[in-house]
Amino acid sequence: MRFSEIDKYDISLFIKREDQLHPFISGNKYRKLKYNLAEAFQQNKSSLLTFGGAFSNHIAATAAAGFEHNFNTIGVIRGDELATNLKEVLETNPTLKFASEHNMQFYFVSRSDYRNKTTSHFIKNLENKFGDFYLVPEGGTNHFAVKGCEEILSEDDKQFDIICSSIGTGGTISGLINSAKNHQRVIGFPALKGDFLKNEINPYVRNMDNWSLNTNYHFGGYAKISKELITFINKFKNETNIPLDPIYTGKMLFGIVDLIKNRYFKKGIKILAIHTGGLQGIEGMNVLLKKKNLPQIL
Repeated sequence: MRFSEIDKYDISLFIKREDQLHPFISGNKYRKLKYNLAEAFQQNKSSLLTFGGAFSNHIAATAAAGFEHNFNTIGVIRGDELATNLKEVLETNPTLKFASEHNMQFYFVSRSDYRNKTTSHFIKNLENKFGDFYLVPEGGTNHFAVKGCEEILSEDDKQFDIICSSIGTGGTISGLINSAKNHQRVIGFPALKGDFLKNEINPYVRNMDNWSLNTNYHFGGYAKISKELITFINKFKNETNIPLDPIYTGKMLFGIVDLIKNRYFKKGIKILAIHTGGLQGIEGMNVLLKKKNLPQIL
């Protein structure tokens, strides 16, 4: 891949286009849901229930997966204020509109209640309300998800020295850590602010020495962006014809390019960046950017 900002450095950067796996269940969501869907079938469940914010890639992907594989889907959505005028929300929020069009049933909860979503009391109330269901965690991360993400790297990818991934809940990078070859190092770029992700990843990985996190490129936290990031994303697409989302892959590639320019990597290194999808979120982000009179993402 050629990109003008790094052409003069003796570093090879490649992108693995996981975003092209499926038109709607793309990237790491496809990988994370693969074995969760198989387990739901095995348990004879007819409904999937999961959690997410109003612009969640995971909510959109779960709705699409349920629709395609004949599951009912229930989305527990953060923000009970959204329920007061759902018709208007569905007209202005492309993520929830897409999920609704794929027959997802929504349950809006307050932000304070949402923080308790993993408690047994909260889950019991959901069972009383919706009946039997297969629970998929927020972001999709569990042991089944990690198993799916272990399949991202193929035998052909052993040629690379560095594997890079964006991080939300830690499932994707856990799979990459487990499947990386002995000579490879995995670097994660968290989209969230804080150092808690190591504790989220540790239970899922078999190797504690072949990976690290770079927490310098979250741009202020989850869903926080800047004009600088938008400019980078648009330039990257113009030059490479590869779209990046502003929540995950855009920040990761910005970080990789910045590290290359600051000579963080040794000369001759071959880097593989995993494109984890999330492109459905661009439309929703552009709605917010327009309100702030900021440039649109291409």
